[in-house]
Amino acid sequence: MARACSARLHGDAAAFSAALRSLLNNPQFSDVTFVVGHERREVFAHRCVLACRCQAFQGMLSPAGSEGPAGSAAPQDPLVLGNVQPEVFLAVIEFLYTNCVTLNSHIALEVLTSSVEYGLQELCKLCVEFLKETLSVEQVCEALQAAVTYGQVDLQQHCLAFIEGCTAAVVRTRGFQELSDAVLARVLRSDRLAVDELELVQAVREWAHVSSVSTRDGGHPGGGGATGVPTSRVPQAVLERPVPEVAALPVRELRLPLLAPSELAALESHNQGDLLIPVESIAAAWRCHALRKGSGVPAHLCRPRRGTRPREHHRHLDPHSK
Repeated sequence: MARACSARLHGDAAAFSAALRSLLNNPQFSDVTFVVGHERREVFAHRCVLACRCQAFQGMLSPAGSEGPAGSAAPQDPLVLGNVQPEVFLAVIEFLYTNCVTLNSHIALEVLTSSVEYGLQELCKLCVEFLKETLSVEQVCEALQAAVTYGQVDLQQHCLAFIEGCTAAVVRTRGFQELSDAVLARVLRSDRLAVDELELVQAVREWAHVSSVSTRDGGHPGGGGATGVPTSRVPQAVLERPVPEVAALPVRELRLPLLAPSELAALESHNQGDLLIPVESIAAAWRCHALRKGSGVPAHLCRPRRGTRPREHHRHLDPHSK
């Protein structure tokens, strides 16, 4: 008697994927409708696909208070998703149906945000890879802020390396001005920033004045929310915070001892207008000049960065110099 055999055989995956793609935003056989964004655009979907691919949708589509299995009754009313762009939501739906996603630089960060919100780790990885491959001077700070917010270490490192390569251009972008204080401080700790310290001081001053005007939900006017990641919420109030309070964390990373005496004197005079830099920090920098050595301040504050212009007194700041 012949022994029974079994095997799993695979058909044409491309044909299967194409068939599922034909159902994207297709009202035929659709049993759930979303009303998406401020435009209130209708998006058609199929509950069985969403529920089996994503636990967040499974919970969203389950009847409230039902004792039966999830999705045992079809919702009658459209589900309203007002805080997401239709293009972003459609990218998420595309991934759920086909395991592929079509991204561009305008929606990639928001698709990353949605992937985290919906618990779609594979989509998150695809977004990270796209962002790494398409980073630009204009977008790198937004990508870094998102990477820190969502714990994407690989993307953080990639963004920091990018910033180190073109710092002078990056500090002039709107994205730089919208960094959170913690993320900006992290950037300023780098020895490899390709910009002079005097330019960094000016960039931090401009950042502080922009950040001192904050919306009631914790974001910049017309910009991001509390995390610094762009949102579609409308600010309800604008509150001003003192510049020294806003800048306290990043200012600690400015390497004032690297400035020449004339530059430090000009900075001290300018500082009287907004008190950006604590008096103690300026005094410590003057002390380094007076003693002709980098004592009394953290060692890294006396270490030139990759883009620091040489100044005559720098040789006295080297702890190994005689």
